[in-house]
Amino acid sequence: MSARSTRWALASLSLSTLLSSLATSIASVGLPSLMQAFGASFQLVQWVVLAYLLAITTLVVSAGRLADIFCRRPLLLGGIALFTFASVLCGLAPTLWLLIAARAAQGLGAAVMMALTLAFVADTVPRGKTGSAMGLLGAMSAIGTTLGPSLGGLLIAGLGWRAIFLMNLPLGALAFALAWRVLPAGKKTPDRRGFDGIGTALLALTLAAYALAMTLGRGSFGSLNIGLLIAAAVGGLLFVIAQTRAENPLIQPGRFRDQALNASLAMSLIVATVMMATLVVAPFYLSRALGLDAAMVGLVLSTGPLVTALAALPAGRLVDRFGAHRMTIVGLFDLAIGTFALSRAEFGVAGYIVPIIIVCTGYSLFQTSNNSAVMTGVAPDQRGVVSGLLNLSRNLGLITGASVMGAVFAFASAGGSEGTGQQILASATAARGMQVTFQVATALVMAALILAIISGRRG
Repeated sequence: MSARSTRWALASLSLSTLLSSLATSIASVGLPSLMQAFGASFQLVQWVVLAYLLAITTLVVSAGRLADIFCRRPLLLGGIALFTFASVLCGLAPTLWLLIAARAAQGLGAAVMMALTLAFVADTVPRGKTGSAMGLLGAMSAIGTTLGPSLGGLLIAGLGWRAIFLMNLPLGALAFALAWRVLPAGKKTPDRRGFDGIGTALLALTLAAYALAMTLGRGSFGSLNIGLLIAAAVGGLLFVIAQTRAENPLIQPGRFRDQALNASLAMSLIVATVMMATLVVAPFYLSRALGLDAAMVGLVLSTGPLVTALAALPAGRLVDRFGAHRMTIVGLFDLAIGTFALSRAEFGVAGYIVPIIIVCTGYSLFQTSNNSAVMTGVAPDQRGVVSGLLNLSRNLGLITGASVMGAVFAFASAGGSEGTGQQILASATAARGMQVTFQVATALVMAALILAIISGRRG
């Protein structure tokens, strides 16, 4: 491809990435309006968010495998079209249950978009520019996550909750037109023996059980959660067995023995778990321990996503220049320094902002270099499924972080016992919860750093 064609192709992939990440964060701000519009409880309305996340988590690997079997371009076009059409259905939904179903369909389209954007980079970008391309996609993902709450709030205030979904119609149409116009047609891969339906079903059920175990209960972990975790463990075992026996497995058995890939996926999951802690814990610390009002909390919290977006492009250039493996280690080292500084919980607002800048800079560098290292070394007929695995590891980390790191904070804030809400939110206990949570986060990052050094993946 020419340099101009490559730039337009990256613009198309960037818009797809922006849309899928924007849809993740924008719906959360509309939950109060949805409760009022449909006269529903929070437990029901939260499925507007959960349905989207569950669809992505359970189907992103399968979407990637379909891309490896069939031509990527028409599948991506179908994903964008489904995402756009489902967004319109969300905006027009007359009942809550139809809205939830449309959000699940929107998540299916987003799963295809997320899996194929990374896979397309290797098809459209020269090897020496892979890091910069990954950095651009990382920046667009961070921008979408950052922009969602503020844009959603403005749309709801001016036009109502339906606008947060209907806005995807013109953006989705633009993404479709760009992809149709500039993405290479490619050719069908030789692996055409069929699709692993049994493996796909087992993986989807396993991931759904795990995601539900981590999200149901709103902070409590009861018998239902334990049962779902057991079901997920059994499903995971059955999935591995099925893959070793399938004629055309969803994930090639050799992938389970690829230690470098396993290390990259494990690091991605760990880092996503740690990053989720900044979103779960920080609001309590800033509001209760430091006494900031809601406006200041929002302003301070925006620092992290803003830094992530700004650092992504320079991170890509560093990866291209110095290599992915080296920059993975540097990124994790930065993360360790930042989380350790956050575990001190000192020096007021500046004591939060400076460490979070270090954390998010390290995160951008890690994410860009880790994605580049994985996707650069993958055969063309496996790029889709490996891209799906990368997205899956990140999503599972976010889900795990929301549950586990939130539980660590609550336990530490209560002083190791069952405390009241007032105890958890008190100034001293909130600071204590912050310290313990990021001590755990630092330990997790150090484990990821050791994995990176041992794996020895070369950029």
